[in-house]
Amino acid sequence: MTQTIRKVVFPVAGLGTRFLPATKAVPKEMLPVVDRPLIQWAVEEAAAAGCEEFIFVTSPHKGAILEHFSPAPAYQQVLEARGKHDELALLQAGLPENAKITEVFQDAPLGLGHAIWCAREAVGDEPFAVILPDDMVLHSTGCLSQMVKQYDQVGGNLVAIEAVPNDQTQRYGVLDPGPENGALVGVNGLVEKPAPADAPSNLAIIGRYILDPKVMADLGAFNKGAGGEIQITDSLANLIGEVALHGFKFEGARYDCGNRVGFLAANLAFALSQSGAGGQSDLGENLRSVLRDIMDS
Repeated sequence: MTQTIRKVVFPVAGLGTRFLPATKAVPKEMLPVVDRPLIQWAVEEAAAAGCEEFIFVTSPHKGAILEHFSPAPAYQQVLEARGKHDELALLQAGLPENAKITEVFQDAPLGLGHAIWCAREAVGDEPFAVILPDDMVLHSTGCLSQMVKQYDQVGGNLVAIEAVPNDQTQRYGVLDPGPENGALVGVNGLVEKPAPADAPSNLAIIGRYILDPKVMADLGAFNKGAGGEIQITDSLANLIGEVALHGFKFEGARYDCGNRVGFLAANLAFALSQSGAGGQSDLGENLRSVLRDIMDS
């Protein structure tokens, strides 16, 4: 029987240099997609999947992230006095009631594997999720919720995967795939950022993981991989045979908000999807009208 996934790690210590000058004073994770920052979308996805403890691996200059999820008494007093109950609910910023927030600092940019290792004490001896806020998945069921359902069946290490263009394998951790069982893919091995000619497949890991705590010990060896960084892909590969590893072909459209085109595409896609969504019921249709006017001009 698998353990419940209660904890989620958000590696958010990076500088976001691709979005300068916007990220000079504002963390990239605080840039808005439609009506809420990137990090809130990630937190809401984790909360919907049942997570209760939210671990932010960050750096001292990115205090705005934790501030976003902190109490806001000044706003609360004003909204309560004005009877604005819907707006009061927004102050929760996507966190469930009784959520626990933990902040951990990554002291050097040594790679994703190192960022995850920095959360080792907060994670403890239980499986945990990792969400990279740059990767947004548009679907009626959140990507992590889909993964938790699969994890309950197979346990071990589970990574979200999708087929990418063959000429883009050098951007990802890539699977040497084994047998497939529905949306699950067995993994014979992993290669971090292989050149297209060397890639064992075009099945790439995107920013969602459910990890066994044993991964922390392997990461703690500080072995450097591609780019001279500590790679989570390498640790997952090292544990094959000791901890089961599966790739999961999730449902939904992924948008890479780590680059400007992907970020703009996510804004458009998520806004257009909001037709019929309560107070935003006319947003999608109004945006379609605006886009038609722009394209026709």
